[in-house]
Amino acid sequence: MEKLIEDIYRSQSRRVLATLIRLLGDFDRAEEALHDAFAAAARAWPRDGVPGNPFSWLVSTGRHKAIDHIRRRSRFDASLKDIEDSLYGEADATEIGDMELIGDDMLRLIFTCCHPAIPSDAQMAMALREVCGLTTEEIAHAFLVPAPTVAQRIVRAKSKIRSDRIPYEVPDLDELPQRLDRVLHVIYLVFNEGYSASWGTEVVRADLTTEAIRLARLVVDLLPHPDVEGLLALMLLQDSRGLARRAEDRSLILLAEQDRSTWDRRKIEEGLDLLRRAMEPGEVGLYTVQAAIAAEHVKAATPEATDWPRIAAYYDLLITAQPSPIVELNRAVAIAMSEGPQRGLEIIDGLLASGKLGTYHLAHAARADFLRQLGRPAEAITAYERSLSLCQQGPELAFLRKRISELAAAPEGQ
Repeated sequence: MEKLIEDIYRSQSRRVLATLIRLLGDFDRAEEALHDAFAAAARAWPRDGVPGNPFSWLVSTGRHKAIDHIRRRSRFDASLKDIEDSLYGEADATEIGDMELIGDDMLRLIFTCCHPAIPSDAQMAMALREVCGLTTEEIAHAFLVPAPTVAQRIVRAKSKIRSDRIPYEVPDLDELPQRLDRVLHVIYLVFNEGYSASWGTEVVRADLTTEAIRLARLVVDLLPHPDVEGLLALMLLQDSRGLARRAEDRSLILLAEQDRSTWDRRKIEEGLDLLRRAMEPGEVGLYTVQAAIAAEHVKAATPEATDWPRIAAYYDLLITAQPSPIVELNRAVAIAMSEGPQRGLEIIDGLLASGKLGTYHLAHAARADFLRQLGRPAEAITAYERSLSLCQQGPELAFLRKRISELAAAPEGQ
């Protein structure tokens, strides 16, 4: 039962939170209610059994727990009386449990996080906290900033929502375009955290990748736009390879070693169709370019058939449009695959020497791999160990340790 409750928490907690925010009108109050609801579930479900609709049970229980808390506090604080009264109106089961409404609640949550009155860095931090459920430490690791900085950003964002009375809603159609970029970026971050989890024991967090794709489909329905179609194409093409990235023992499988027959052809076909539509206007967005890179991978029947020069050219476009150390790192890998590991090593050494990506474990892992290919095992081991010290994800840690062991055990000169 404990494992089942953990699974439901993992798959449903962010949706429960989104609906509780709508019903209670406050982020902090909703988070407290969420934890109260799951604590109640841990007591009641082993005794009474899991309810037919766990989502509705959790929302209803959390809401009533919040009302009870406010009722007790309002006896001592008259300012809470109006809040208490506003929450007494019963939310019926249809309002709580309708699946379309759940989708709307998640969109409301993202649009609230992305309100233009909230600074952009705080938007991203709050979205990852509330939509992904990441801790401040995990968000700090993703953005390469101190955890207290992330915590301050989230506190400021929530304070701004309260002080400016920012509505918890999807804006009208005429307001959607001006907030589209921020919303798409949040969905993109949610997907990335799911597809390549920054922490934990799983290579892929399917709950997050599935949710990001679902949300992108909702945005396509709200506002058909090439950028949205490009993002959805990117996520479908990437997600088509999700299952092939993990072995039965949960270890990481690199792209070149994946069984391509297990890739999801339905997602690939839909993703390629969306990519064609996104590229029709001629002027393509950043997500569409990334989708084009993903398309090169899924179109290749074998690793050797991959068009790495074209992929490197796409990364050149990305760097021109929006310079990023991560894009430069990915470009270095593509160039190494087409021109050799020495060229890739030179680019990565330049990035690290400039102070970029010094604490990013994948940069050191890529550097280690180039050194390994060049027959420099001692230096490769040092680079792998540096990556190991920065990594927080179980399967990647195991992969790095395996690489180090293989190099250490290899006869000298090999």
